[in-house]
Amino acid sequence: MARYLVVAHQTAASPELIRRARELAAEDPAAEFVLLVPATPATHLLGGWEEGEVREIAQRRAREASAALAAAGVNLTGARIGDASPMQAVEDTLREDPPFDVIVVSTFPPGISRWLRADLPGKLRRRCLQPVEHVVAAPASSPTST
Repeated sequence: MARYLVVAHQTAASPELIRRARELAAEDPAAEFVLLVPATPATHLLGGWEEGEVREIAQRRAREASAALAAAGVNLTGARIGDASPMQAVEDTLREDPPFDVIVVSTFPPGISRWLRADLPGKLRRRCLQPVEHVVAAPASSPTST
């Protein structure tokens, strides 16, 4: 049985991420998934975001994604809101809730993904012992975050 840490924000309920989680679950029906939604602002604005608002948005995304993953038959054993820094959120989760066998990171495509501009998948591959899988999700509109 594998444990997957799924890291996503705006793409947390995307068809691409749901499809990949469903494929992984089909390969290992006993697999467990934990969703991590870093509490990052949904848009890259200067100021204007209160910490409570950012956490509320992340919690809403986690609820939406949890429902979508459950509907897809994925064994989601938890959903958590993490630090505003996705890297710090992953490190905190790995320290507090080990072990995970694979980290799945979901982002928008290059050019619009701030997580890709910051090389989040590459940094995770270099800093974490677990394999890192990257899922690219098409934007539904004009996002500027993950």
